[in-house]
Amino acid sequence: MLAEGTSYVGRFAPSPTGPLHKGSLVAALASWLDARAHGGRWLLRIEDVDVPRCSQAASDTILHQLEALGLHWDGEVRVQSRRTEVYRAALDALVVRGLAYGCACSRRDLESQPLASDGTRRYPGTCRDRSGIPARAWRLRAAPGETAFYDRVLGRVALDVAADAGDFVLWRADGYCAYQLAVVVDDADQGVTDVVRGADLLTSTPRQILIQRALRLPQPRYAHLPLVLDAKGEKLSKQTRAPALRPDHASSDLVDALCFLGHPPPEDVRADDRDALLDWAVSNWNLVRVPREGIATGAPRQ
Repeated sequence: MLAEGTSYVGRFAPSPTGPLHKGSLVAALASWLDARAHGGRWLLRIEDVDVPRCSQAASDTILHQLEALGLHWDGEVRVQSRRTEVYRAALDALVVRGLAYGCACSRRDLESQPLASDGTRRYPGTCRDRSGIPARAWRLRAAPGETAFYDRVLGRVALDVAADAGDFVLWRADGYCAYQLAVVVDDADQGVTDVVRGADLLTSTPRQILIQRALRLPQPRYAHLPLVLDAKGEKLSKQTRAPALRPDHASSDLVDALCFLGHPPPEDVRADDRDALLDWAVSNWNLVRVPREGIATGAPRQ
């Protein structure tokens, strides 16, 4: 439950590495519906902090796709690549308090380490107690023990970040802010109360909670959605060349996403216009109906 007097603020934060596809539509639609059903605001943030992989063309395409789907956002679009100084200030605050430290290790130094749940290499703490070294990256000191939270779809989730990943990166060796730090700073700055996103980011949440605690920032509520799979059983993604959403298929794509989310609209609504379909979805939205069978439950109908 939201604290008394707190207004709901949700957000959708795509990375502009390509256009939206049916998997990203599920996340966008669910977060939009949850915000609108609560009478809240829905913010749009372009997470282009990984500058080498992002493009303005992809960002423009995403905005046009959302407009075609009728998923209109509130306020100005936030762009992460314009906020480097803000993220750096947050890192400096952690370093001053001894909660983050410089790391001189290269990828080659870590290639023999086991994989963490997010696919990175577990950090063994090589530079944790070293001083006066030339820092390539900056890491958070991950306290041992479980970091637990209640997920509005999955229930209780817990992960020992120190055991799983070790001290994880806040600022990358290539000079860019890491996703985990940027998203925490922006969620707090924008007053985000609720994060609704795909379960591929489930293991990121305990990491983000550790950063929130270190920076003394509020913790949003979380809801992680089942993943849309391709024919091979892999997560539908830009990397697997998932087809881009087409503006002229907006209504049928919305129906597919609603069915996937456990909210199949009645036939008379399906045949209606896009805005009527969205109105029905807002009135009937309930996270209890979202599938919970693991984190991947199949793909929408084609």
